[in-house]
Amino acid sequence: MKSKTIAIITARGGSKRIPKKNIKDFCGKPIILYSIEAALKSGCFDEVMVSTDDNEIAELAKEAGASVPFMRSEENANDFATTIDVVSEVLDTYKKLGRQFEYFCCIYPTAPFVTAERLKDAMAIVQEDGVEAVMPIVRYSFPPQRSFCLNERYIEYNWPENMLKRSQDLNPMYHDAGQFYCGSVKSFIEQKKLVMDKTVPLILSDLEVQDIDNIEDWVIAEIKYQLLNK
Repeated sequence: MKSKTIAIITARGGSKRIPKKNIKDFCGKPIILYSIEAALKSGCFDEVMVSTDDNEIAELAKEAGASVPFMRSEENANDFATTIDVVSEVLDTYKKLGRQFEYFCCIYPTAPFVTAERLKDAMAIVQEDGVEAVMPIVRYSFPPQRSFCLNERYIEYNWPENMLKRSQDLNPMYHDAGQFYCGSVKSFIEQKKLVMDKTVPLILSDLEVQDIDNIEDWVIAEIKYQLLNK
């Protein structure tokens, strides 16, 4: 059966730096619920599923209205499995179950700044002619062209030719916002990458973006979220 769109929320159980990170309380509810609720509220997916190896996460996801039609394989539940591996496994397994999709959106489970509106915007763009993928990005707050590296005890400029240049004279540079990736299933299968050849950016502000790798990041993310949702 051919369906048009699927949201894949990737939430494995293991997390060493922040135990049970994907279901830890964030501003009053398990953090994964923000991703599930945004995907469901957007109304632009035929299927909203959670890929997990953890029964507690699976039950929480189903209670929130997401689908967990199968559990993630042990091979893709370790520290070395990539997002590409997980998305590939999900699409392949659905195909074996008789369901195929034209477009996918991979959403991280620790992305409380994702909104239904952003997802709708991204999915609308990815279905335009010539576009293969859409990715949220954010501008570096300090120009990387004037960054340092450590040479044993001392610091050095990575690019000494930029040390006297004004920030406004350097080209803006951006990085992955770490929230979601929307794409054409056909292009993903052909290229096996999330940043495909014809990827369109969604540029976000610093206030909407926070990588959450440790407890300090978590605290900053909650402060940002509360500011945004006053």
